[in-house]
Amino acid sequence: MVDTIPAALVAAAERFGSKPAYAEGSRVLTFAGLLREVRSTAAGYAARGMAPGDRVCVWAPNSIDWVIAALAVSYAGGTLVPVDTGCTGREAADLVERTGPTLVVVGDADLDRRRVDELTEAADLPGTRVVDITDLADLGVDADESTDEVARSVGPDDIADVLFTSGATGHPKGAMSAHRQTVGVARTWSQLGGLNSHDRYLAVNPFSSALGYKAGIVAGLLSGSTLHPFASFDVESAMDLIERQRITVLPGAPAIYESLLAAPGRAQRDLSSVRLAVTSAAVVPVELVEQMRAPKPEGLGIKTVVTALATPEAAVATMGRQGDSAETVAATRGRPVPGMEARVDSPGDDGAGELLLRGDFVMRGYFDDPVGTAEAIDADGWLHTGDVGVLDEDGNLRITDRLGARAR
Repeated sequence: MVDTIPAALVAAAERFGSKPAYAEGSRVLTFAGLLREVRSTAAGYAARGMAPGDRVCVWAPNSIDWVIAALAVSYAGGTLVPVDTGCTGREAADLVERTGPTLVVVGDADLDRRRVDELTEAADLPGTRVVDITDLADLGVDADESTDEVARSVGPDDIADVLFTSGATGHPKGAMSAHRQTVGVARTWSQLGGLNSHDRYLAVNPFSSALGYKAGIVAGLLSGSTLHPFASFDVESAMDLIERQRITVLPGAPAIYESLLAAPGRAQRDLSSVRLAVTSAAVVPVELVEQMRAPKPEGLGIKTVVTALATPEAAVATMGRQGDSAETVAATRGRPVPGMEARVDSPGDDGAGELLLRGDFVMRGYFDDPVGTAEAIDADGWLHTGDVGVLDEDGNLRITDRLGARAR
């Protein structure tokens, strides 16, 4: 069983070969082609000074090139640091300055922003090369055996990625995960969702997030699913793609499904191919879940609708299961996934207390923050999330509040 991202990529190329791994507009990239592009880009990184153990930031909207840029970091033995596209230039510069990457890959989906300019104007980056993602193909060079040797040398306990918290309630913190954790949670998510090589996956969640990267890109390598990157959600474009490509998997925020339900002309569309929807929100209206499951024309006819708890610190920690009632999906984040456990610390009379998580997918720690790590993970391995929650008799988690003293 593969337990590193480079090994997962090589195994996917061997297993699925000429099957499309990604489709974006007229561009289609097979699994074999993905490996070829990643190897070339990894060799290009090395030629420009990247060494195993170095960090590389990627700040760009979802695209095939984002995937190549990110997977090449792992193939070159480095650590990926995704940067949320919602960051301002100053916010992105802060993360870049704190992590000290050798390279920063930056891109735009439209003409509204020039992230390369925003970053270089906001940050002093001595020793860091900034690469426009549109020039990624020019960065690549011919890979050789030394490129593959580096990829094979990557170990399951090497740090694969640093995913930053949103900073909504404090300074963003970088949660570090090892390869075995990133691959492991992607495998678990895929198994619970029944992902397979026949699936066509509309990748709406940002690739910079745990759901977009681990439950999207890495899950696609393990399952053989074809991913369709979506840089910015537009309901008409989404319906066109679902109908034309027969999309089967559509994870996203509740607003995604609400917009589909409210879209003019939806009744004339054939969206019946979607079989799995996974959302990650504290509260989802029961009526929305019922409409998502209801057959056309009243609803979307999605057979499996579940929710999950996804965080940088624990990736996908809890998730619903097929057959959960609409009330369970609406009110809870599901129950712990295999390899994870949850408990409520010092519950009050209402059963609510701080949510603690422990298991295979809890981060290794916060980047360059031993004090924050010690505060978050206790001696018994429990991650103190700062979320206030309740566990019902079936183990389903309901988030009710947030501890004011715990920043995220």
